[in-house]
Amino acid sequence: MNFSAEELEHFNYRGWLLVDTLSAAETSEVQSWVTDIASWSDDNGEWLHYRELTEYGPKLCRTENFTPFHSGMHEFLRGGQMVATASALLNSEAVLYKEKINYKLAGGAGYSPHQDAPAYRFIETHISCMVAVDDATEENGCLEVVSGLHHEILPMDAKGCIDPTLVATFHWMTVPLRAGQTLWFHSRTPHRSGPNHSQNDRRALYPTYNALSEGDLRSRYYEQKLKEFAESKENNESVRVSLIGDFEGKPVQ
Repeated sequence: MNFSAEELEHFNYRGWLLVDTLSAAETSEVQSWVTDIASWSDDNGEWLHYRELTEYGPKLCRTENFTPFHSGMHEFLRGGQMVATASALLNSEAVLYKEKINYKLAGGAGYSPHQDAPAYRFIETHISCMVAVDDATEENGCLEVVSGLHHEILPMDAKGCIDPTLVATFHWMTVPLRAGQTLWFHSRTPHRSGPNHSQNDRRALYPTYNALSEGDLRSRYYEQKLKEFAESKENNESVRVSLIGDFEGKPVQ
């Protein structure tokens, strides 16, 4: 994908960039894919479903490791436009590092202020994005970002989230997205999101890409994540959805 000099400067200076990704027809197709993936059984595949306890009962909050089992998502996230965009913003050929769907259904929880990079093993150069499957609004918990603080890992609390004393000093920018838009952001860009206070579900894709020069590490990432989750379970620690403690909901088995 070809960006203008102004767009690249915006990303390099601020650490994020909002772009139009999908047409109306493509958005509708991706919505149907996400609905299909959400219906998959917990027990009949290697994909990873996570659920949270809400006031409406247990609800799906995340699915990971689904591209090997869905041809449309495989083509969309691991090739073509998305990889080309990641490569342009990284200024290096990119490869998919991991992928997830965050559902944030009605009543779903938000995410504490954090940087993604501390949760990413094995790599130094990486970029994330949020592809809005449904409209993301302030009411349903769209992302908030901080500009210009993507050059280093910030001090963290015990959960691996940004130190609350720093959080209070930041200027947080709310970024609503229409379905089909994508917010690209550096994996060190501080971000957070609130709960879904609306009566409507709000779903989003979150692929992460790394520079291919550091290797194709997707399988290794999921192997490591499952290993760390298994160790947490053996130690009777709380159920987790992430390698840091950014999720503010109550995960359930």
